[in-house]
Order: sequence, then C-alpha cells, then structure tokens
Amino acid sequence: MKNSELTRLQLLPAAELDLRLSRLRSIMAASGMDAMLVNSNTNIYYLTGRVFCGFIFIPLTGNPVYAVRRPTILTDDNAVYIRKIEDLPPLTGITSGTIGLEMSNASYSAVCRFEKAFGNGFSFNDASAALSQARSVKTDYELDKIRTSGVKHTALYERIPHLYQPGMRDIDLQIEIERTARQEGCLGQFRINGDDMELHMGNVLAGDNADSPSPYDFAMGGAGLDPSLPVGADGSLIRPGESVMVDVNGNFTGYMTDMTRCFAVRDDLPEKAMHAHRTSIDICNALADMGRPGVEAKMLYEKARAMAVEAGLENEFMGHRQHAGFVGHGLGIEINELPVIAPRSKSILQTGNVIALEPKFVIPGVGAVGIENTYIVKSEGPMECVTNAPRQIISFE
Repeated sequence: MKNSELTRLQLLPAAELDLRLSRLRSIMAASGMDAMLVNSNTNIYYLTGRVFCGFIFIPLTGNPVYAVRRPTILTDDNAVYIRKIEDLPPLTGITSGTIGLEMSNASYSAVCRFEKAFGNGFSFNDASAALSQARSVKTDYELDKIRTSGVKHTALYERIPHLYQPGMRDIDLQIEIERTARQEGCLGQFRINGDDMELHMGNVLAGDNADSPSPYDFAMGGAGLDPSLPVGADGSLIRPGESVMVDVNGNFTGYMTDMTRCFAVRDDLPEKAMHAHRTSIDICNALADMGRPGVEAKMLYEKARAMAVEAGLENEFMGHRQHAGFVGHGLGIEINELPVIAPRSKSILQTGNVIALEPKFVIPGVGAVGIENTYIVKSEGPMECVTNAPRQIISFE
C-alpha cells in the first residue's frame, strides 16, 4: 500500500463507489430496505477498497456512515469512531425503517444485539442475498483486477513443471507452489463464503487421493494431512501412471481467479484418463461459447453433463465415489460467488459475471483429470478466458 493510502479510509475512485452504491441501492429499494448495515470483511472491502474493523451504514439516500473501531488512523469526511455497536444508531440520522443486516455472516447473538441497539421503530431483513447479487456483476474496475490476477496466476502455473523433483510427495510439491506463488505476489488469503468451507492456499491431488470424499463443497476432495482439515494433499508419493491435479490460489489483487491444471511424471497416463481430460477441455470450450447474457446458468450444467454422458464418463464426472453438484461458480472477492452453475440454479447470466468452469473427472487408479478456467461474461460473443496456462496434461519429465 502506498503511503498516501495508509490513512485514507475510502480507497475506491469516486465514480467507482457511486456505481457500486447505485447498484446496491437499486436492489435495496426492490427488497424494501431503507438502509443496510455492512460488517463483513468481504463487503467492507467491496465498498471501500480496504478492510477495517467496524460497520458501514448505507441509507437509501445520502452518504454512507463509516463507523470504525480499528485502526484508529483512518480519515474520511463520513468516518466516525465508535467503541461498540450501540454508539452507531444516533449517528445514522434515521429513527425508523427497515434495515438490512448480513444475517448469513453474523451470529444470532450479533443480530440480536444489532436489533436491540436500534430499538423500536426498526424492522430487520437479511441483506446477504442483496450484497451477493450486487457483487455478482463486476464493474470494469473489478474486471481489470481479475484480469491482472489471471495474468499472474497463469505465470505461476507455467512455473509448476520446473518445481517438481523426483521422489516428491504431493505436499512437497504444494509447498513449493505456494512458496513460488507468494514470491510472485499472491496474497495468500483465500476468502470463502460459508461455514462449511475451509481451505489453505489450494488443492494438490496426487493419484487416488482425488477419490477421497471431503466434507467440504468443493469440486474435488482429498483426505488432507489431518482430520482437522480433511481436504487436499495427504502426503501421497507422486508416481508414474498417476495424475497430479493442481488447483491453487489466484488472489493477487484482492480479486481471485480460479484455475486447475493436470500434470504427470511422464506422458503415459491411461487412455481413459487422456480421453476424460480432452472431454473436459471440450466442455470448457462449449460452455465458453454458450455463456452469454440471458442464458440460464442451469443450461451450462446440463450441457456439461450431457457431454460427459456422451463421452461415456458419467460415473467419473465431477467425482467418482462422491460427486459435486455443480460444474462452475461465480468468483471475485470470494472464491464462491454468484452465479452457481448447477442443475437447479435460478441464475441468469449477465454481462460482467465472472465464472469459473471446472468440468473434472476422477479415474480410479489414476486420479483426477480436467481443467478449470476463469471466464468473464461479455455483452457479445463467447466468454473471455483470463486463465491461459497450457491446457494439456503437462509432463514433469
């Protein structure tokens, strides 16, 4: 961060902030909210370009109130310093109305405290969906950050074949990838929405560990190194004839890209694995062409599944022992945003959506194959891919 930005609370350009507030307020008005109280790191970052401890109170009209607890050095015409939530209501300028709270991210006790602090005259709605909806369509400013992350993410993946050494375990390779990622500027932070989702900096799956079911809602699982974090690398030796799937952090700007590529000790994986990998590439190409404004998200899933069935890979599609119920997801500040590419999704693609497509397969005795790319939905034409590392299975030797 530049010295000039250390104490300035609002880091977004004025026009960018106005655009985000306008979009959010349109959704608030349609949902019957007179104001919104934001308190999660994700949405504070979305509305300021930084993270602080405190709250943002957003009335339907007028300036937001930035109620800061920490750090105490931030300055803004609309910033106030508070010690506790009870200090905020007198500073908002309103005495009644419907306030949206981030109920999906707040504990029951926190919501009760918010309600008690504002008192009679106020009712409260869940604002979580409104915030997710607003963030699902990226501005040009946000897309620039995502493209930058995509370029850096791609450069990282192009270095992976040179990080392998004979005799490595999956976790040894992952450590080298993570080390290189941080050297290249990866922030390391992996923001995930949802209580049932945890991950460090990504997933490296060697051989049959890819067939180990995980409790988390990821496309691929893995047993992990310890039951306290049962996902990803489990210490398996990287062996000839087995795949190594790499799906690691692409957060270089506060906005993430998501990318998966597959590697092998030698170019000698069984034909079924190679066929599945080619099918994954074909699915990505087909969905990228389909992914235009107005298309139902569930249609992309149905197309992907139909292509997997046609290829004779229905049993291996999105897992083998346990199958993921989606083939893609939105992303940005968090790795799992709207829209979700799933069979029951109600989302309609819009210009500015950013979507990770990950049609993957698990071949018993070999491991996981397939790719994942991050795409931008454009106003016209196919989606734009921003993660452009080579798509074929790369040999370490």
